[in-house]
Amino acid sequence: MTGIIDEQGFRLNVGIILVGAGGRVFWGRRVGNRDAWQFPQGGMMPGETPEQALYRELEEEVGLTEADVELLGSTEGWLSYRLPRRFLRRRRDDDSPLCIGQRQKWFLLRLTADEARIDLASSGTPEFQSWRWVNYWYPIRKVVHFKRGVYARALKELAPVMRRERYIGSPSLRS
Repeated sequence: MTGIIDEQGFRLNVGIILVGAGGRVFWGRRVGNRDAWQFPQGGMMPGETPEQALYRELEEEVGLTEADVELLGSTEGWLSYRLPRRFLRRRRDDDSPLCIGQRQKWFLLRLTADEARIDLASSGTPEFQSWRWVNYWYPIRKVVHFKRGVYARALKELAPVMRRERYIGSPSLRS
């Protein structure tokens, strides 16, 4: 596993909420698993800022560059989740976990280019096999169970930006 692991064992990571026309968000189906859908995300590399990781991951996973999007907002802090025991990868030498979960900084981006610019295979090793636009709150109910809390916190924290941009109204926020 590459990237930065913090002192508590969490891999530092960025999450990307890409907003298209009408306030719908990009929802990608991971390669090799027909039921695994998520937002784009990826680990930070040594010496990289969260913003640099954001644009690198956006290009690697979705084929978009900084010129194709507008940064609308980000979570104030880092949001964390633990991986279930069955997903932990272990070190060969002492069998300790390589990391225990992810600590993520989330970014909200507006697609300013034509959606035809989205290219899941641009990196040569696609992370997603397909994608679609979904309602802003939809991912909370549909993402894998151990990520639901982080998704709910990120979407709730960024909802005021979505309201300011007139993408969503002000209903009660439920997870």
